[in-house]
Amino acid sequence: MLNITNNRIENWVDINKYKSAKVFEDNKGYQNIKKTIWVLGILLLVFLFLPWTQNVSGQGSVTTLKPNQRPQAIQTIIGGRIEKWYVQEGDFVKKGDTIIFISETKEDYLDPDLVENTGNQVKAKENAAISYSDKVLALENQMSAIQNEKNLKLKQAQNKLKQAYLKVQSDSIDFEASKTQLKIARTQYNRSVNLEKEGLKPMTDVEEKRMKLQDTEAKIITQENKYITSKNEVLNATMELNRISAEYAEKNAKASSDKQTALSSQFDTEAQVNKLKNQYKNYQIRNGMYYITAPQDGYVNRALQSGIGETIKEGTSVVSIMPANFEIAVETYIDPVNFPLINKGEKVRVWFDGWPTIVFSGWPGASFGTFGGVIVAKENFISQNGKYRVLIAPDPQDKKWPKQLSIGAGTQTLALLNDVPIWFEIWRTLNGFPPNFYEPTSTEKTKK
Repeated sequence: MLNITNNRIENWVDINKYKSAKVFEDNKGYQNIKKTIWVLGILLLVFLFLPWTQNVSGQGSVTTLKPNQRPQAIQTIIGGRIEKWYVQEGDFVKKGDTIIFISETKEDYLDPDLVENTGNQVKAKENAAISYSDKVLALENQMSAIQNEKNLKLKQAQNKLKQAYLKVQSDSIDFEASKTQLKIARTQYNRSVNLEKEGLKPMTDVEEKRMKLQDTEAKIITQENKYITSKNEVLNATMELNRISAEYAEKNAKASSDKQTALSSQFDTEAQVNKLKNQYKNYQIRNGMYYITAPQDGYVNRALQSGIGETIKEGTSVVSIMPANFEIAVETYIDPVNFPLINKGEKVRVWFDGWPTIVFSGWPGASFGTFGGVIVAKENFISQNGKYRVLIAPDPQDKKWPKQLSIGAGTQTLALLNDVPIWFEIWRTLNGFPPNFYEPTSTEKTKK
């Protein structure tokens, strides 16, 4: 019927005897159908060999390029009760503007004069530390005076001991002289007795010599007593020297003990002073935390707490702020099978929800309403939705993104890969194969 073979049916069957064959043979519309089928077949064959740009699609939303430019919730550092609101939703606030005021709820900080009282305690403890320091200085002076007095006493005792030694020597000489005199007196007495017996000396001379002998004997006893007394004085002087050393050692030890006690009290007081200063600073800083201020310029999106008199805990979010100045970007999510094909610095096409767009994914040049983007970061760990997150910034070489975009708006992206025939792309899709592995030229240059 289509005349595409030489083995025609009329060679085997007489088709003229069939009514339908005569109808189609004489019908001109049938000839047109044959021509149309031939044209469509040729066009389909040509279409299968047309180029098709492989791509990796993703869906995401509009965000900001830097983390500090994204919407943020402001938390309270301390717990308290809401007393006054200074803003409402939609207001523009500058950095440092007061958003909310809270009052204290903890009993440890309810005293309105807490900071002043703590400051007075710090001053009192500082004065106590100064007093202990003065006491230490006084004890050091006392120890110095004790040492000087000890040196004087020791010199006196040493001089006295030296005098006792000299007196012992003097008495010893006198004692030896008395012994000599006794010996002389006894010799003279014996000689007088012998001469008196021989009649050469009178009896009075003998009596005189006897009296002299007795005086000498009495004198030697007295001199011996003096000698013994002198030696006892040496012993007493030695004992006095030792007593002085022991006495002043005890005084010095007591003064040193008092000094160490004063130093210990001083150090303990200084530690208490530092602790009180820390508390004083903490109380001062805490007083400044009752006013919750804006960390940067922005707009109040939403009040997360409401009312007056509501009690909130520390770390509770009270308001959400959108920064006024930000650099727009897009975060999109890519299937894991396509993630190896995505490279940092690669250009992509982006279109936004609500923006008029006509997209031909295989022919990006024929698309309308798309914007250029550059991949600036990609996560190496899969997200909770089972896909990988990719961050895209505007392409400076392409047209600017619309100013009317708002953070959180939906987006779709296309990362363009290799050009392949359409028949190959149909075959790949039907078999579930990923796109051909692709590495952009810019990445290779960067590596070099």
